[in-house]
Amino acid sequence: MEHAASGLPRSVLFLCGQNAIRSPMAELLARRVLPASTFVASAGVRAGERDPFVDAVLTEAGLSLGTRHPRSLDELEDDYFDLIVTLAPEAHHRALEMTRSMAIEVEYWPTADPTTATGTREQILSAYRDVRERLARRIAARFARAAASPPRE
Repeated sequence: MEHAASGLPRSVLFLCGQNAIRSPMAELLARRVLPASTFVASAGVRAGERDPFVDAVLTEAGLSLGTRHPRSLDELEDDYFDLIVTLAPEAHHRALEMTRSMAIEVEYWPTADPTTATGTREQILSAYRDVRERLARRIAARFARAAASPPRE
């Protein structure tokens, strides 16, 4: 269900393969944009390892994961969300499987995996920054549109 007055979902889950890069970035970026009343979380189909490049590009944007570590869907305390945004094909298939009999909106935002980048540290960081910026733009556009839409009846 969406916040009636704002058109925003009450809860959003960002889902990717390992909750190490794309989904934790998206979670923090969305928290910056969405009201505090919107519950935002992220998870992976399976838990991965924390990625130091993610910490570096989040710090540049004034964000931090703190002591948070990647978690899997099985580790989530809540498993009902109004909106699940999937960022990788594997995550999208899993979300569709999970929500088959539920009224949960699932959106697929294909997002590049920056771990495939090669080259110098700066070239690799550039790939991570690109993912961060693309997610930031997509989140701003998606939730600005929701907030601007008329309330649902």
